[in-house]
Amino acid sequence: MKLGKFEIDNIYCGDSLILMKDIPSDSIDLIITDPPFAIDFKAKRNNYNRDSERVLEGYNEIPKEKYYEFSLAWISQAYRILKPTGSMFVFSGWTNLKDILNAIDEAKFITINHIIWKYQFGVFTQRKFVTSHYHILFVVKDEKSYKFNKIEHYPEDVWIINREYWTGKIKTPTKLPTAIVKKIILYASDEGDLVFDPFLGSGQVAVVAKALNRHYLGFEIVPEYYEFALKRLKNMEINLFNTR
Repeated sequence: MKLGKFEIDNIYCGDSLILMKDIPSDSIDLIITDPPFAIDFKAKRNNYNRDSERVLEGYNEIPKEKYYEFSLAWISQAYRILKPTGSMFVFSGWTNLKDILNAIDEAKFITINHIIWKYQFGVFTQRKFVTSHYHILFVVKDEKSYKFNKIEHYPEDVWIINREYWTGKIKTPTKLPTAIVKKIILYASDEGDLVFDPFLGSGQVAVVAKALNRHYLGFEIVPEYYEFALKRLKNMEINLFNTR
C-alpha cells in the first residue's frame, strides 16, 4: 500500500526534514517521536552500566542555536501530514523544552496534556537535583475530534515507567520502553491506523506499532540506526511485551 512515494509498513533512511515533504497532507493517524534534544548528547558515555563498545556510532545531534528552527521545521510538517482526527506525542528533556513548546504553538497545534514520564534514576550530579523524568507533549489539530481510547479507568498525566535497556547485544544509545510506546498507541489509535515516527532511532515505535496491528512508517537519518531498526522489524521479538 502506497502513501505518496512511500510504501506503508516500511522505514526509510534519510533526513526527515526532506522526506516528510513527500508525505501527503492529512494522511497520518498518530505521530510518536523522540527527536534530538540539542544537549550535546554523548552516545558512548559510560552511564547506566552501558558497555560503550556495543553502542552504535553516528548519533545525529542538533546545534543548540539551531534547535528552534529545526523544531519548527519538522513540527510544521507534522501538522500538515496529521489527519484532523490524529494526535502527536513528542518526547523532550527540559533543557530546550521551550523551543519545542514555542514551535508547537507556532505550528498551530493544540496541547491536550503535558505528560511527565518518571523513570527509575538519572545521571549522577553533585551540584543540582538529578533529572529523572522526560516530558511527553500530547498535541492535536482539532481538540473536538481526536482519538482517545480510555484504556484505563482514571488515566493520569504522570507515568512511572522504568527505562528499558539492551542487554548483551549491539544497541543504539537511546530506546523508548516498550510499555510507554504501547500505552500511547493503545490510547491514541485503533488497529489498522498509521503510526509515524520521523526520528526512528532503534525502531521502537515501528516495532510496537507492528506488534499491535497498526500500520507504520518511519525515517532515520543515521544509516547504522536504520539498518538496526530494519533488522528488528524483520526479526520481531516473539515475547515483545514480556520485556520489562
